[in-house]
Amino acid sequence: MQPIALLTDFGTRDPYVGVMKGVIQSIAPGAPLIDLSHSVLPQNVRQAAFMLMTAYHYFPVGTVFLVVVDPGVGSSRRALIVEADGYTFIAPDNGALSYVLREIDATKSFLLENRDFQLKTVSTTFHGRDVFAPAAAHTASGRSPAEFGSAVSEIVQLPDPKLQRVADRLFGEVIYADHFGNLITSIGRLQWDSHDLQLRPAFGQQIDKVRFDVRRASVTIRDRQIESVQRTYSESPAGMLVALVGSSGFLEVAINQGSAAAVLGAEAGDVIEVQLGAG
Repeated sequence: MQPIALLTDFGTRDPYVGVMKGVIQSIAPGAPLIDLSHSVLPQNVRQAAFMLMTAYHYFPVGTVFLVVVDPGVGSSRRALIVEADGYTFIAPDNGALSYVLREIDATKSFLLENRDFQLKTVSTTFHGRDVFAPAAAHTASGRSPAEFGSAVSEIVQLPDPKLQRVADRLFGEVIYADHFGNLITSIGRLQWDSHDLQLRPAFGQQIDKVRFDVRRASVTIRDRQIESVQRTYSESPAGMLVALVGSSGFLEVAINQGSAAAVLGAEAGDVIEVQLGAG
C-alpha cells in the first residue's frame, strides 16, 4: 500500500490531524502515514508550497502527499488530485502545489468531486477530514485519480518568490522562519564548487546562472550585514549572525545557537541582498 505523507497547518494541540488519520485508517487499514509537518503557519499557503517542493523527492516514488492548508475551505475553490513524476498530490486548488509543479510536470490532474470517495456528510469547515483524507486513503488503496472527477487543465499558481540580479547584487526575500528561527530565503538552489557557490534558480525564474566567491560576498538583511557565506552554523561564534546554505540548497540567515528571526525581527517578505564577490 502506498505511503501517505501529511502536510497541514493544524498543529498538534487539537484533534484534527488525529481525526484525519482515523478516517484514512478506516478506509485503508495499514496505510503507512508520515507526518511531513503540521506546523505550517495558519493559512500560509506559500510556506506549505515551499516545504512540499523541498521535501517531496526524499520520499519513495508512489507516495501520496496530502496537503491541507486551506483558507478557502467551504468556498468555490476546487479540490485536486494530481499525478506527477510517479507521485500523487492531493490538495486544495489554492497554489499549494504550484512550486512542486514548477519542478515536475503534472501528467494527470482531476477534481475531487465523486461523492463515492468522500464521507457521507461533508462539512463546510473540515474538508481535510471529509474530502481530502478519504481521497488519500482510496488512492493508497489503488484507486485511479481519473475515478475522482473531471480532468483539470489549469491549476492555480502562486507568484514566484523574489529573485533578481542587478549588476553584482542578488535580491531575494525571506520565505519563512523555521522552528529554530533560521530565515529561509528564496535565493537558491545553491551548490558548492570548491570555495565558490553556483546558483541555479528554483521556481522556474528567468535568471542566468550565478557564480560567486563566498569569501568576498556579503549578505544584508534588515540593515545588518554579514560577511561571507559559511558552510556550517558553527563557523560563527555562538550568538553571532551567519549566512549559509541550508540543507535544501537555499540561502539561510541564522544565529549560531540562537534565533535570527527573533533577534532581527525578520519575517516572510523581508528583502535579502547578496553582494557578489568576484568568482
